[in-house]
Amino acid sequence: MEAIFQFVDEMIETRREAYCAIADDIWDHPETRFEEYWSAQRLADALEAEGFQLTRDAGGIPNAFIASVGEGQPVIALLGEFDALAGLSQQAHCAEPTPLTPGANGHGCGHNLLGTAAFAAAVAAKAWLQQHGGAGTLRFYGCPGEEGGSGKTFMVREGLFDDVDAALTWHPEAWAGMFSTRTLANIQAAWRFTGTAAHAANSPHLGRSALDAVTLMTTGSNFLNEHIIEKARVHYAITDTGGVSPNVVQAQAEVLYLIRAPEMADAEEIFARIEKIAQGAALMTETQVSCRFEKACSSYLPNRTLEAAMYQAVCHYGTPPGATRSALLPRRYAPPSAPTILTTA
Repeated sequence: MEAIFQFVDEMIETRREAYCAIADDIWDHPETRFEEYWSAQRLADALEAEGFQLTRDAGGIPNAFIASVGEGQPVIALLGEFDALAGLSQQAHCAEPTPLTPGANGHGCGHNLLGTAAFAAAVAAKAWLQQHGGAGTLRFYGCPGEEGGSGKTFMVREGLFDDVDAALTWHPEAWAGMFSTRTLANIQAAWRFTGTAAHAANSPHLGRSALDAVTLMTTGSNFLNEHIIEKARVHYAITDTGGVSPNVVQAQAEVLYLIRAPEMADAEEIFARIEKIAQGAALMTETQVSCRFEKACSSYLPNRTLEAAMYQAVCHYGTPPGATRSALLPRRYAPPSAPTILTTA
């Protein structure tokens, strides 16, 4: 293992500036789910330049791509993400909220680092295999739409992982370690209500308020929270209130729901009950309602065998030292009484 660690260290160090440039470029071009045209091309072009064979828009999914080298089994996949979050524009190296453009996109979850580091790992693994031999196929999967899109589930549905023996990835965090706990399954869907506009003073009786329907739906789902399993979660955001004038009966409105539960069967049951609440809200307000399914994702199941193998590398590297300016940031984030953690074991 020490020989591999030394090889990887040298590979990363000699290309450090190039990798940092890619991460910074993606930071400077924040794109949200399934809109990552620039970011996906930046990584795909870099992989192609390293000798990987590219399949772009893999499975017919915008900005999904597969970069492959080698042949035969086993097939080992490295997963890269690169999407940003809406409304999280932020100046780099700043601990306080300082948007570059208020309301614009930003990499609040570090996916500019996630995709770039996975790319660096793919380049290092390719170089090791070429120098030391070994059968098998190495792939980099460019995975779009991970923030609220569950992009990998659509890639799985299209059969893009059918022959993969193992898939590895990472995520930026404040600590170095293994993510070894289960996550909750989830379903995301939007309900859109359509009513009849009317003047709220002269003829309110002629109106049928879509906004009232959304309000009734969210009220109903809030009462539902008492009657679902303890570990389930129901979240919502009203994404369209129908307008900015209170003097108009709103003819359209939309609410986006995210349902979480330990098992997909639980999430599906809650989803069905929320659909009934939506139908009830439409009935009470004499509006029409439609549901737009966006995505679903089963609960994450830890792989203890792969975790044990990856943990060796985590123990070897610990928390990487940062530049002087970056090293000061954790102290600015932490409360005065919090201990300073410099390394992990």
